[in-house]
Amino acid sequence: MFLMGPMKQLKKMFEPTRLIATIVMLLCLILTLCSAFWWRKAGLALLFCILQFFAMAWYSISFIPYARDAVKKCVSVCLT
Repeated sequence: MFLMGPMKQLKKMFEPTRLIATIVMLLCLILTLCSAFWWRKAGLALLFCILQFFAMAWYSISFIPYARDAVKKCVSVCLT
C-alpha cells in the first residue's frame, strides 16, 4: 500500500486473480475479532489468525509471476 497508494491497492485486491484470497483474508479478520471479543474463544481466534496469515501469504504471492503455480506444484509434490 505504501508503494502504490491505497486506491490502486484496493483495485488490485478485487481483481479476479486475488478475489478469493482477499475475501478469505477479510472474512478471517472479521471472524478473528468476533471470536476474540464477542465469543471469547481463544482457540478459535488463534485458528482464524492462522487462516488469515495463510490467506495474506497467498495474496502476497499473487504479485510474483508464476509463484502461485510453483507453490501449488511444490505442495502437490510434498503431499504425494
